[in-house]
Amino acid sequence: MISKQVNSVKQALEGIANGMTLLVGGFGLCGIPENAIAHLTTLDVKGLVCVSNNAGVDDFGLGLLLKKRQIKKMVSSYVGENKEFERQMLQGEIEVELIPQGTLAERCRSAKMGIPAFFTPAGVGTEVAQGKEVRSFNDKEYLLEYAVTADFSLIKAWKGDKAGNIVFKGTARNFNQAMCGAAKINVVEVEELVEIGELHPNEIHVPGIFVQRIFKGTHYEKRIEKLTLSE
Repeated sequence: MISKQVNSVKQALEGIANGMTLLVGGFGLCGIPENAIAHLTTLDVKGLVCVSNNAGVDDFGLGLLLKKRQIKKMVSSYVGENKEFERQMLQGEIEVELIPQGTLAERCRSAKMGIPAFFTPAGVGTEVAQGKEVRSFNDKEYLLEYAVTADFSLIKAWKGDKAGNIVFKGTARNFNQAMCGAAKINVVEVEELVEIGELHPNEIHVPGIFVQRIFKGTHYEKRIEKLTLSE
């Protein structure tokens, strides 16, 4: 079986260049590819289009790339926890495409499954529908949405083997599972990297055929996006 293992995050992200489109897994700060994002901040790449459920917070997640002006466009469903992102958006310094959360997930999953487009009722009659084809099925209107096209997907998993088979833990499965396989090159960082054959087939959430590069990440902070404590 072919090994997909690379020895460092530097090797894993080789080939990322200006203007590329990146799918970035995670929901809030849960299950985000912390090592990949941190390394991107050290690279001289700009003009990125980032497709992610949200845009991190000011000092963590995709917020780190926003702070360094490496992102020219965000494609997201929720962006409310990042003041710097809000500032860039209101000042016209960044392009923003807001997509209903389920539609965004399905656009990624469709790309992964080789489905070029699909119809959905989400967004009909709203700003989301502007410029999109609308068709009626069984007396109900639907929007035509296209699968995403991306150069790289950056995925975070709990455990994986050297063949690229991966397992998520809890809600960290979120957008990671839909995005893994939806790009030309799919990069996975894992907390635990095991030998081929150690994962039980019934435990695997994404098979290695959808993965091109896998590496063991380090120093995960796993921050909580918003923590509220009683007095």
